[in-house]
Amino acid sequence: MTTSFRNRLRGGAAMIAALAATPAFAEEAAVEAADGVDVQEIVVLGRGEARQVQELRAADIALEVSGISPLKAIDKLPGVNFQAADPFGAYEWSARISIRGFSQNQLGFTLDGIPLGDMNYGNHNGLHISRAIISENVGRIEVAQGAGSLGAASTSNLGGTIEFYSREPAERLGVEASATYGSADTKRAFVRLDSGNIGSGGPRLSLSYAWQDASKWKGNGVQRQDQVNFRIVQPAGDGQFFGFVNYSDRRENDYQDLSAGMINRLGYRWDNFAKNWDLAVTVSKIYQNQVARAAYDTGIGNGTIPAGTPFTAPYAGFGTTFPAPIQSVDDAYYDAAGLRKDWVAGAGVDAPLTENWTVKATGYYHGNKGRGMWFTPYVTTPGGAPMAIRTTEYDVERYGIVASSSLTFGVNTLEFGMWYEDNDFNQARRFYGLADTGGAPSRSSLEFPKNPLATQWDFDFNTQTLQYHVQDTIDLGQLQINAGWKGLRVTNLATPIVSGGLASGRTEAKDWFMPQAGLLYRLTDDKELFASYTQNMRAFESSATGGPFATTQVGFNALNLKPETSTTYELGFRTKSSRFQGVVAGYYVDFKDRIIAFANGSGIQGNPAILQNVGDVRSWGVEAAGTFRVTPDLSLFASYAYNDSQYQDNVVNAAGTVVAATAGKTVVNSPRHLAKGEITWDNGDFFARLGANYTSKRYYSYENDVNVGGFVIFDASVGFRFNDRISIQANATNLFDRDYVSTIGTNGFANRGDSQTLLIGAPQQFFVTLKAGF
Repeated sequence: MTTSFRNRLRGGAAMIAALAATPAFAEEAAVEAADGVDVQEIVVLGRGEARQVQELRAADIALEVSGISPLKAIDKLPGVNFQAADPFGAYEWSARISIRGFSQNQLGFTLDGIPLGDMNYGNHNGLHISRAIISENVGRIEVAQGAGSLGAASTSNLGGTIEFYSREPAERLGVEASATYGSADTKRAFVRLDSGNIGSGGPRLSLSYAWQDASKWKGNGVQRQDQVNFRIVQPAGDGQFFGFVNYSDRRENDYQDLSAGMINRLGYRWDNFAKNWDLAVTVSKIYQNQVARAAYDTGIGNGTIPAGTPFTAPYAGFGTTFPAPIQSVDDAYYDAAGLRKDWVAGAGVDAPLTENWTVKATGYYHGNKGRGMWFTPYVTTPGGAPMAIRTTEYDVERYGIVASSSLTFGVNTLEFGMWYEDNDFNQARRFYGLADTGGAPSRSSLEFPKNPLATQWDFDFNTQTLQYHVQDTIDLGQLQINAGWKGLRVTNLATPIVSGGLASGRTEAKDWFMPQAGLLYRLTDDKELFASYTQNMRAFESSATGGPFATTQVGFNALNLKPETSTTYELGFRTKSSRFQGVVAGYYVDFKDRIIAFANGSGIQGNPAILQNVGDVRSWGVEAAGTFRVTPDLSLFASYAYNDSQYQDNVVNAAGTVVAATAGKTVVNSPRHLAKGEITWDNGDFFARLGANYTSKRYYSYENDVNVGGFVIFDASVGFRFNDRISIQANATNLFDRDYVSTIGTNGFANRGDSQTLLIGAPQQFFVTLKAGF
């Protein structure tokens, strides 16, 4: 055991000892939050749970800028690393969350128990939380860094689970509304109507609408969204029937992906060409001349073109040299955008059948139509512009049911449940022509294009998911034991309509016994120890842009396909008093059959990824968090996480040659240190918050030869409540205007060397929101 490792263990032990020695303060804060709990309880550190878990409530989200992604709101929790290129954290091309070295597609996400898939941009089995629900309608968020709840409806939760829960319709008639204006001409409006109880024993309804329109903070473009949420609850004795329909229409222009070299050469404010169409056309014509010249030189060299044949450029008068400061056709494109329309609906029941027996079941539907669009100079329009619009097209139809039942007898609470889903997903890569007009393109980046000139590939994917779980909780007073298991089978079928050289076929991930166990030992009424053990498996992705089908048929056939699996061990301590609550936890994760995708060319080219099984990844770390009520008005929050995630093996090809020397290297996008802190003041009328977020360096090549440096970002909010109905709030993001790289890996990761896969974080921005309730 190394001296460094011993010192870290001693540090963790010292933190546990310090928390255990915390005195029980006598004074209880009496300030009430919007949802009726103590302000000190708007972040709940998992009391009574036999695993590392925290809960963030609506009162905390309300202090953030209006329209914030719920993912950004949980960024302050220990071990959570969230990055985005916009101030709201809602821009999906950039939004990335990782926990304990596990990337977003290795986490699980649900909304009111309904699966959201892995929430990746590729959109194959769910949708992003920013589209699934309006942020003001989120009632609470539960984050389990390691062992998520056994019944969570997810096929990807290797490294943790994030469960979102909606606000219920209020029992009284009411209207709440807000309006926001701020930097980058941001405009946002939100309104919610609660019917209250309609008659004696009648239903309660809530109907909400949110609209947002903002310009990009650099370059030219917009980020727009319309959302509608409807929810109904019908009481039935001590239980209820419920139903909901959520709609979202999101259209956003993209920021240009950069490399470190581009940032040094072009600066942090470099972006796409929009709306300089003429410059984009010029650069595309020069690039096509370069392609033709390279072919000409090759032909002269190998004799396929007779010596003395003059070179004829396809675009005379444009030459082969880009105008300064452009050095590559990939430095900037004309424009890019993401378009998404979603419907999510469900209905169910949550009710006791007897005093000791309860049931809950939800049937759900999700439909999505989406387009990811790039104005690509790599493909020309015959008889038109020297470029075309390249799309990745998404159509999702998902149906499913999630059900569980709980039976209490004596000291035992037995829970069993199931989840079934049938997901039909069509994905296609198409190209749409552009006229060679001056001044502006002939197609808009914010409209769904029609009449393609070519289809590169087109696939129908079907995914069948069946999961069940059984768990017994034994409460012996001072000691609580949780033990159970889940079984999962996911079958994927890829059927080509136009193969385009990509893989098709069938995959299956199956494990009918994945155990989970936990212990909770109550030292006193306010102090508890917990430990947990969890096994999980990640199913294969059904997509032409990710997973085993996103390569060639030859590559697919050569893959040693094994689903990724993880085994997680946790040990921790919690304490709570009237003015302080804290938690410290240590963990070890054994991650097997890690599949990594090597980027193959620039992202806009859309070349098939090179997939390899890198073998094992080992992670260990320590997490701590605490809240302290200094006075009834002043509170402090802090969290820290140390994580060491390393690949254990090199990537080798069939001949035994090392393709990537990854053994002993740190997992990409896995910061070793995360530290967050907040100071909050709230006397009932005036409120203010200052938060700081430190992220250490992150690698963006598998061999760790390139990285982005660490940074500290400050956010702030201040507001005043005129009465219990009307308030005004101002928010500042990136308060000190720090230049930094936020998202990495937007176009995947390379084995080694710099690559165009970075996005810049939003600069200092200010927003003002007026809120009213009646």
